[in-house]
Amino acid sequence: MADESCVVVGAGGISRAWFPPLKAEGVKVAAVVDLNIDAAKERITNYDLDAEPSDDLDATLRKHRPDFVADLTTPEAHAEVTCAALEAGCHVIGEKPMAADTDQALRMVQTAERTGRMYMVSQSRRWEPHHEAVRRAVADRLCGRLTTVNCDFYIGAHFGGFRSEMQSPLVLDMAIHHFDLARMFSGADPLAVYAHEFNPAGSWYRGDAAASCIFEMTDGIVFTYRGSWCAEGFQTSWNGDWDLVCDAGGLRLRQDQPPAACRISGDEGFIRPREDVPVPTVEMEHTTMHGALGEILAFLRDGTTPQTECRDNIKSLAMVFGAMRSSREKRRVEIAELLG
Repeated sequence: MADESCVVVGAGGISRAWFPPLKAEGVKVAAVVDLNIDAAKERITNYDLDAEPSDDLDATLRKHRPDFVADLTTPEAHAEVTCAALEAGCHVIGEKPMAADTDQALRMVQTAERTGRMYMVSQSRRWEPHHEAVRRAVADRLCGRLTTVNCDFYIGAHFGGFRSEMQSPLVLDMAIHHFDLARMFSGADPLAVYAHEFNPAGSWYRGDAAASCIFEMTDGIVFTYRGSWCAEGFQTSWNGDWDLVCDAGGLRLRQDQPPAACRISGDEGFIRPREDVPVPTVEMEHTTMHGALGEILAFLRDGTTPQTECRDNIKSLAMVFGAMRSSREKRRVEIAELLG
């Protein structure tokens, strides 16, 4: 069980996914902070926590001096909350996306570096066994060298609420998961993007609920993304359906089923013969948010750097804002434009 203590900031809906793993790991939740103190009190009651409700972050951090802060606020509040916690000497694990824009994200990275504190982002889909299996298969060149990554995401999501009014609901609110997975699977970083966002006929969103994006990545890899949040036909997984093309075969991930792989088995014929190859399975003790929590705890205990520490994760965020800029300015955007 953990000896660490934390302060949770944000008592909204996403916090329901965090309190169970915090309790399961034995982390001492010293306080729950929310601008709506009644919401903080409700979470404390719901999860039977010996914690203080608060609406004053600075005072709470001074009083409790936790080992880390869990930033579960809205993206618009992430920079203020995370920087305050880092300045107070706390490490931080925060919900995705890192920030509401890349200027805020750069400030967060700079604050983490200046204070010498760890700030990691919870990209929950990294902690899924099938996804890790794909990453390892690519790294081990099970099907040869990776050349191309394709992701399709088609869901007819009738959320209502704020997403219906957003300018870029798909790319800004959802595609960060898929863009980050593309980086995880490939081990490559984004160099440039050309994107087109649009709102299909019949859409119930005010903004652009669909997009097609082409990313140029390091190692000569090309990542193509096609997605829609107003697709009433055949649905993909929420994690997306993936094809990874390698120079001696390929990998496929469909509907959250175990990944499949094939490899060429001969050197003759118009179409070379192929054979199925098994993808080694991966066992994970904890997935999604619990997996992310495990990485910040590992850092606190033995200094292991989390895979989504802020200097790395800002590259996934830059893919989001690069795609949005490309679409609005109708041009190819280099990622370096956003990261300085």
